[in-house]
Amino acid sequence: QDNLMSLHDQVNARLRALFDGASDQRAALNEGLRLLGKWRSVLIANTLLENNGTTVMQGPLKGLDFLSTSSEGCYVAKILGCYEQPLQPFIEMAFARQYSTVINVGCAEGYYAVGMAKRMPHTEVHAFDLDVSAQSKCAELAEKNSVQDRVVVGGEFHPSDFAHYTSQSVLLMCDIEGAELELLDPLKSPALRKMDLIVESHECLRAGITAELIERFDSTHHVSLVGDDGQRTLEEVPEWFMNLAHLDQLLATWEWRSGPTPWLVMTCRA
Repeated sequence: QDNLMSLHDQVNARLRALFDGASDQRAALNEGLRLLGKWRSVLIANTLLENNGTTVMQGPLKGLDFLSTSSEGCYVAKILGCYEQPLQPFIEMAFARQYSTVINVGCAEGYYAVGMAKRMPHTEVHAFDLDVSAQSKCAELAEKNSVQDRVVVGGEFHPSDFAHYTSQSVLLMCDIEGAELELLDPLKSPALRKMDLIVESHECLRAGITAELIERFDSTHHVSLVGDDGQRTLEEVPEWFMNLAHLDQLLATWEWRSGPTPWLVMTCRA
C-alpha cells in the first residue's frame, strides 16, 4: 500500500511539473496521457499478479515462470503471452531449428533469453545487457526456471565479439534501442553473414534504419519485415481480465511503444 501511495504521489508530481508553464500544451497532453497509461498499467499488473501469478499464459514462452517486474517497459503483456505477438510465429520457427547458440543482445530481464533456453533444451544462450540490474534479473530468472547452466549473462557486446561464434549455429536476437545500426554491420563483422537474426528495428528513434539494415543483409539473408498494427488476441481470456474496464483491457496489452518498431527476421541463405 505504501508503494502504491508513493507511485500515486510521483505521478501527481510529474503531471504538475509537466503542465505548469508548458509552452506546448498539445505535447504536454500527449506526454501526460502516456504517463497516465503507464501508471494505470502498473495497477493492472498488481491485479494480474494477485489473480494469475507470474506464469506466462500463452504464446511461444507459455509456462515460463517470470519475475514480478520487468527491468524496463511493459509487464502485463508478457505474462498474458501476447507480447510482440506479430513476431511469435517466427519465434516458433526458431525453436524448430537446431541452434547451438542463441545470442540475445539487449536481453533486459531475460524474457526471451530464459524463455528460449527453456524451450530449446540443447541450446546455450548468451545474454547481454548494459544495465547491471537487468543482468542480475536475467540471472535470477534463469535460476528460477532451472536453466542457469545454459544461460551466460554478460554486459556490453562489441562488433568484434561476433568472431567468437564463427564455428557455431547461431540465432542472434537484438533489441538495443537504435544502436543496432552500429552493431550489425557484416562488413565489420563477417561472422554475421552466417547467422540468423531477429532484430527489433527502432524506426521511431532513427528514421531510415530499417531500410539500411535490409540493404546490408539482403545479399546474404532472406529478409522478412514484420510490422505491428498494435492489435492483440488472447487464446483464453481469464475471468479477472473480463472484469476490467475496456480501457484497462486495452492497456493490459499495450507495450508502451512510442512509435514504429518493426522487426527484421533474417535467415542466412547459406
